[in-house]
Amino acid sequence: MSIAVARWPYVLLGLLAAATTLDRRPEPAELLLCAGVAVWLTAGKTLKWRHQWVFAVGLTILTGALVVLNPLFGFLTPLPYVYAFRAIAFPWQPVAVAAIAAIAGTAQAYGIDKSTLDGVGIWVAVMAGNAVPMCAYAFVARKAEQQEAERERLLADNVALQEQLLAQARETGIRDERQRMAREFHDTLAQGLTGIISQLRAADDKTWQRHVQAATDLARDSLDETRRSFAALPPEPLRTARLTEALTNVAGRWSRLHDVPATVTTTGDIRPIAPEAEFALLRAAQEALANVARHAGASRVGVTLSYLDDEVALDVRDDGRGFEHSTKGFGLEAMRQRIEGLKGTVQIESEPGAGTGVSARVPLEVR
Repeated sequence: MSIAVARWPYVLLGLLAAATTLDRRPEPAELLLCAGVAVWLTAGKTLKWRHQWVFAVGLTILTGALVVLNPLFGFLTPLPYVYAFRAIAFPWQPVAVAAIAAIAGTAQAYGIDKSTLDGVGIWVAVMAGNAVPMCAYAFVARKAEQQEAERERLLADNVALQEQLLAQARETGIRDERQRMAREFHDTLAQGLTGIISQLRAADDKTWQRHVQAATDLARDSLDETRRSFAALPPEPLRTARLTEALTNVAGRWSRLHDVPATVTTTGDIRPIAPEAEFALLRAAQEALANVARHAGASRVGVTLSYLDDEVALDVRDDGRGFEHSTKGFGLEAMRQRIEGLKGTVQIESEPGAGTGVSARVPLEVR
C-alpha cells in the first residue's frame, strides 16, 4: 500500500513559488528545494506503507530548509503536519509535530530580532503557540486511537464469545437431544421389546394365544409411543387423562400383563401440575414398574401419588427380592435426569428380601 498524495500540495507549492517570484528573484537554492519537494511528493506515491515515516520526515526537512531561505514557505507547513499525523507512529509523532511547529514558528517570527532576550522570548513563545496545541492534539488523537482499538478488541472478543456460546449451545442442544432420544427409546422401544420377549418366552402349549396377544398389544403400543416420543408429544396415557388416571391405566395394564396385583393410591388435595412434571412422574412410574417385572419377582406392587404442600411425590414399592446396592442402569439414570431437571429428587431404598421402594418428588411449580 503506497501513500496517497493529493493534488493540492502541488498547487500550494506552485502558488508559493509564484508568490516568491513576484516578490523578488528566487534564489537557485529555493528553486532547487521547491523541485525537491515536488519530486519527493511524487516519490511518496511509490513508497510502501511501512516506509511512510521516511516520507514524512523527508518532507519536514525539505520544508524546514525552504523556511530558512524564505519565511513565505511557512504556509507549506500544513503539508508535513498532515503526513506526520498519518505516517509517524506514537511516541515519535509528538516529536515530529513539535519539529514542524518549530518550523512554523520560525517562519511566523522571521522578522523578529533574535539577538535580544525579548526577541528570543517572542520567538520561543510563537513556537510554543504552535507546538503546544498540535502536540496536545497528537496525544488526544493517540488516546482516541487507543480507545478505538480497545473498542475493536472488545467487539472482537464479544464476537468470539458469541461464536463460542453458539457452538456450546449447539453442542449442548445436540447432547440434550441425544439424551432425550435415548431416554425415549429406552422408555418405549426397549421396554416394549423386553416385554415382548418375556411374553414369548412365557408362552407354552396352553397359554400361547394369551401371551402372543399380549406381545402383539405391546408391539402396537410401543410403536405408537415411539412415534409420539419422536414427535415430542405427551405419552398416550396423558393425552386424554390427568396424572392420577394415567397412573391407574398404566398400573392396570402392567398388572394384567405380568399377573402381579398393582394398586394406585392418591393422597392429598389433587391440584394441577406442569405437563413436564406429569410426564416425568409417569415415566418414573413406568420405569419402576418395568424394573419390578424384570428383577423383583414381586407378588404385589403399590403406587402412591401424594400431593403435598409444595411438591408432588410418587412412590412405587414392591415386596420382591430387593438388592443390596443401588443399580446404575440406564433407566434409573434417565429417571434421575428427568426428575432432577425439574429441580426434583429421586431416592431408591432396598434390602435383600424386603422389596424395593422408588420415590420421585418434583415441585408443584416447575420453573
